[in-house]
Amino acid sequence: MKTLPRILKSTICAFLLIFAASCSDDDEDQGPEMVPGSNIVETAQANNSLSSLVAALSKADESDDNDLITLLSTEGAVYTVLAPSNEAFTALLGRLDGFDSLDDFNTTQLQNLLATILTYHVVGGAAVPSSELTEGLTITTAQGEQLTVSLEGGASFTDAAGEAAFVTTADVTTNNGIVHVIDKVLIPQAALDALEGVLLSSITDLAIATPTLSNLVAALQAADGDLPNVLDGAGPFTVFAPTDDAFEAFLEANNFTTLADVPVDVLTQVLLNHVVSGTNMSSDLATGYVSSLSTAGPEGANLSMFIDVSDGVVVNGVSSVTNADIKASNGVVHIVDAVIGLPNIVDHALANSELTSLVGALTDGGNTTFTTLLSDADEVFTVFAPVNAAFTAFTNPNGNDINNVLSNHVIQGAAAVSTGLTNSYISSLGTNVDGDNLSMYVNTDDGVRLNGTSSVAIADVIATNGVIHAVDAVIDLPSVVTFAVADPNFTTLVSALTELTPDTDFAGILSRTEGGNMDNINPDFTVFAPTNTAFEALSEIPGEAVLTQVLLHHVVAGANVRSGDLNADGTTAATTLEGDEITITLPGSGDNIADVTDGSGTMDIGIIAVDVQANNGVVHVLNKVMIPDTTN
Repeated sequence: MKTLPRILKSTICAFLLIFAASCSDDDEDQGPEMVPGSNIVETAQANNSLSSLVAALSKADESDDNDLITLLSTEGAVYTVLAPSNEAFTALLGRLDGFDSLDDFNTTQLQNLLATILTYHVVGGAAVPSSELTEGLTITTAQGEQLTVSLEGGASFTDAAGEAAFVTTADVTTNNGIVHVIDKVLIPQAALDALEGVLLSSITDLAIATPTLSNLVAALQAADGDLPNVLDGAGPFTVFAPTDDAFEAFLEANNFTTLADVPVDVLTQVLLNHVVSGTNMSSDLATGYVSSLSTAGPEGANLSMFIDVSDGVVVNGVSSVTNADIKASNGVVHIVDAVIGLPNIVDHALANSELTSLVGALTDGGNTTFTTLLSDADEVFTVFAPVNAAFTAFTNPNGNDINNVLSNHVIQGAAAVSTGLTNSYISSLGTNVDGDNLSMYVNTDDGVRLNGTSSVAIADVIATNGVIHAVDAVIDLPSVVTFAVADPNFTTLVSALTELTPDTDFAGILSRTEGGNMDNINPDFTVFAPTNTAFEALSEIPGEAVLTQVLLHHVVAGANVRSGDLNADGTTAATTLEGDEITITLPGSGDNIADVTDGSGTMDIGIIAVDVQANNGVVHVLNKVMIPDTTN
């Protein structure tokens, strides 16, 4: 037997005198004239924006205890209904953990709970127009609990949770009352109690309601960017929320007395560094990098955050999750025991257990040169960081100074993210014996490969002062051969130096790093390297005997001749291993950086790229193959 209408009638009668007296000072003012036509239910059914309300009434009525549609269709009765929009119901379902639709109210208990919520939106005995609403007016609903009216910023009703629903469409008259469309579903205390642990609040409200997060709330309020409203928004967000004790330790460690002493821009970025897009439950987290919302990286890049789940959940090696998976309506909160500072390159290296060998090498013997350099907040760097397995595999076959090898993994003055890399040469902090910075060839044809020997395994770990790319092999100091093999523009040259001239060990000779060789061919080498296109311009590639002399004509031994060593606005002569001189003229003609006259007297040869610096010499790129003097 449907009993709810009788219960409501007694509630309505008791409420009638109270509501009528409090809504108007004029007893003769009956509000807008009601006209024959649709009742409240029929009006809602005819309004597409209230289809969820109609569905909710029907779902509640699936319980034998409820008959709301009949109640609100009754002729002769008078009601004021606050009608939540479809969007309001969508928002409510988004806050109910485990509810995807109104169909999830699938038991008598839940359907009665839905009826409790819906009757909290009904006032019986009067059709109250918006013009009769007054600031602070308290209204007792058909459900039995009260709502409070506010007119600030528009007419609104505040529920038992202290949340306001604003009127978006007022004074929709029906033949049995009046409807005001509102933008939120109102929740009575009875429903709040029943939905404890199910009705989720926003991340901001969750923080406010958690006593141990008071410093976090204060910090959010003090920061730029209206962060309380951001974390009250749709999201979804994952927030690693530091406790009050964590904030106290952060202030002490950074010599701040209170939050007010922290520069607002710094505080803002620190807080954003605790926020990740998406709802990431602890079971979703895996060891690896995610991007935080902090834009404290170079040129506003989002900082990376290293998550380690090998033993609990540890963030950036400094902050552990102590209470995980606190669900919010717009994401999830994980309580952490330390504030997660803004990581520089050294911080990221220290946090990742896959980079312990690199850290050990950088700090071997108490060396602080690298850690000091890579902690510099006034510089930006790109670091190609070998993983532990790369160091294990590295035998240092040439006996190079390990500190110089490590320097060869660092690019200063640029934070080069993977999407910005192209097939090109860049300069590292590694140097040759003259102090010239070594070149590094980057190839992006298939991933990112460096000097043809090392590939990027994990790209774009963003720090405050640069970017780290984890690589699978140590990048040893390059020889001039390294660049010829690594650069696809020199495949024909490599073929000429190897398979087409088997009687001469060009690769071995041009890889030499020590002098005193029996054949008197000693480094450094200056190599003039023709491109594939240059070789294609030949009518044919000569046989081995002639080709050997042609190749020797492209090498100057015993000198590292960089472009800056050439005579400016003039000519420089150099004797090649073949025996003939070549002459280099600056500046070059047309697009040439410099012009070259070879041993045969050909003068239209151009140097199109200069100073590809190896550890045992330097490479300059030619657009034509040089031919020696064949008459001598």
